[in-house]
Amino acid sequence: MDLGLKDKVAVVCASSRGLGYACAWELANEGARVALCSREAKSIKEAAARIARETGSKALGVAADVTKAEAAKKVIGAAVKNFGRLDILVNNAGGPPPGPFETHDDQAWLAAFELNCLSAVRFSREAAPAMRRSGGGRIINITSVAVKQPIEGLILSNAVRAAVIGLAKTLSNELAADKILVNNVCPGFIETDRTRALVKARAERAGKSYEEIFRQQCAAIPLGRMGEPRELAALVAFLASDRAGYITGATIQADGGLLKALM
Repeated sequence: MDLGLKDKVAVVCASSRGLGYACAWELANEGARVALCSREAKSIKEAAARIARETGSKALGVAADVTKAEAAKKVIGAAVKNFGRLDILVNNAGGPPPGPFETHDDQAWLAAFELNCLSAVRFSREAAPAMRRSGGGRIINITSVAVKQPIEGLILSNAVRAAVIGLAKTLSNELAADKILVNNVCPGFIETDRTRALVKARAERAGKSYEEIFRQQCAAIPLGRMGEPRELAALVAFLASDRAGYITGATIQADGGLLKALM
């Protein structure tokens, strides 16, 4: 299937590893030129070089912390300067720390909001004018299955990521006339460093082994396993493509059947 991504330009946030890297790789493999960003200059430049080498597409690594106000201008500006346009934005960021309600003070809540919601606001605000100049575009937010089914022990993520859904649904209406489509993808338990860290924390709280908790997590998933980053990335690439031209304002999970709700 030709997704029509050849020579499109994408920005993928927090993409030196994990889900962000998988999305950047997948878009580049479909022919898109990709600008990646993360806080560490060395790791993001290495990630971009690896993607360029393996896919044959141009890739640019930009050192930027998505929680900082200046990051969006820096990264979007670098993408447009180097590639001449912007077509795709993948908003992504690491998750806030786990823990029950009583353990999080105001600063923790503010930090979570800035990491997972305000970063999406800033990057989308910076990307929209560039996409208008390109004749349209795609904004795709990587959130969590927690926006549909809260996850125990992740109150910061459950609350703040849900705000991104409200943002995206509103933007999908406001930007539709500009042919900018806005959607959300919700990874379930995908085997990444973040997921492994959460399993470890849960095991420590329960006084059980990592392996036992990992097996319990997988047993709760109808497919019986955790997902791979490339499986989430495939969904992102489809939503970024011409083939998804009539999908906007949607929130789609890739969770192996974990979600128990009808919608």
